[in-house]
Amino acid sequence: MARDVSDSTPIGSRDELVGWLESGCRPANDWRLGTEHEKIPFHVADHSPVPYDHLAGIRALLDGLAARTGWAPIMEGDHPIGLYSEDGGAISLEPGGQFELSGAPLATLHDTAAELDAHLADAKAVAEPLGVRFLTLGMSPLWSRAETPVMPKQRYDIMRRYMPKVGSLGLDMMLRTSTVQVNLDFGSEADMVRKLRVSLALQPVATALFANSPFTDGKPNGLLSMRSHIWTDTDGDRTGMLAFAFEDGMGFQRYVDYALDVPMYFVKRGETYIDVAGASFRDFLDGKLPALPGETASLADWANHLSTIFPEVRLKRFLEMRGADVGDRDMIVALSAFWTGLLYDSAALDAAWQLVKGWTAEQRQQLRDDVPARGFEARVGGRSMRELAADVLALAEQGLARRARVNAAGADERIWLAPLQAIVEEGRSNAARLLARYHGEWRGSVLPAFEECVF
Repeated sequence: MARDVSDSTPIGSRDELVGWLESGCRPANDWRLGTEHEKIPFHVADHSPVPYDHLAGIRALLDGLAARTGWAPIMEGDHPIGLYSEDGGAISLEPGGQFELSGAPLATLHDTAAELDAHLADAKAVAEPLGVRFLTLGMSPLWSRAETPVMPKQRYDIMRRYMPKVGSLGLDMMLRTSTVQVNLDFGSEADMVRKLRVSLALQPVATALFANSPFTDGKPNGLLSMRSHIWTDTDGDRTGMLAFAFEDGMGFQRYVDYALDVPMYFVKRGETYIDVAGASFRDFLDGKLPALPGETASLADWANHLSTIFPEVRLKRFLEMRGADVGDRDMIVALSAFWTGLLYDSAALDAAWQLVKGWTAEQRQQLRDDVPARGFEARVGGRSMRELAADVLALAEQGLARRARVNAAGADERIWLAPLQAIVEEGRSNAARLLARYHGEWRGSVLPAFEECVF
């Protein structure tokens, strides 16, 4: 998440909410991809987490990056809480200090890789003199929830108070997990629905391929993707597989109706976040929000509300793929390659739909529930996840080949799928590899991760 939206245009009707989503439709020639990734910082000297206010803390990292890159600070009071560039990129802070790059909308995966390399070079140049590095894991492997610092952001204070009321693992999601996402465009309502359905059904494939969070509190947690499992007990009102998206009549209006029924977290007025956790956006539309009597919602309120909904695929004026643990540099680009190949080529998208269209809502949900622990051993429709992943990866490769976007060396975007192809061929996720090392040369310790699983 980058900056909160500040469009104060008042909302006159529910139809305007539908129209706001529909305004994201754009012709295929204008489709872009935006890669986001989080990474967990730590102090090299003692493997401790990085607090905000510290000589070698998060604020120092932000100040250093602002000086190096020229990006402008995003302020909350007198605290810098992020940076942004004129091209649409941003750096923001997740609740536990996870550093997030929200990449600019770019034309090719080669552009995404170049953007990522520049960011990692900047982050390394600023962090290393401070004695700070960043983990390439989907969950902090050592620190307890209580040991994890909290960032000074009002919206996170509201969420921290509300989360324990609606799930047992929401605070772990906020403070201890780290993900990689890609944001992708759609051309029409029908195109949005098709992409949403395929990506929802196949999100567990991404979870299995990118599983990279097998350690919690200094030991194996019994899962391959603890990050993914955490989302199953965070807040049922705003998470999940969106079974309604596969029903007849799905479109922007149906998603608006869903989003209107997701309880709110906050309303932002000026620099102040007003706690309305649990309140109804429908009441807000009607001027009946108890915390703001007589005041009605703006487009900024709607956009900010949509940013507090966390299904496996999220609809805004683009689609966000949300099922993957973060990994190293190559895995970050691979996530974008996987979904770009599937969703930006009509033949690949059609073939992917043929793979999943016969699954029931119960099968989709069971697959999603099984994958965090079973990974490639999970099954659906009589097939293993490994078999399914191989087929889906082949479709993504074909889609990227037909896109034919080449770099300066003449290589097309298929090169960015290489780490995923290696995982499928071996039949082991990065999490499985790390567990083997934990029980082998790491000798039952997660501390080697702070040397080997770093950017």
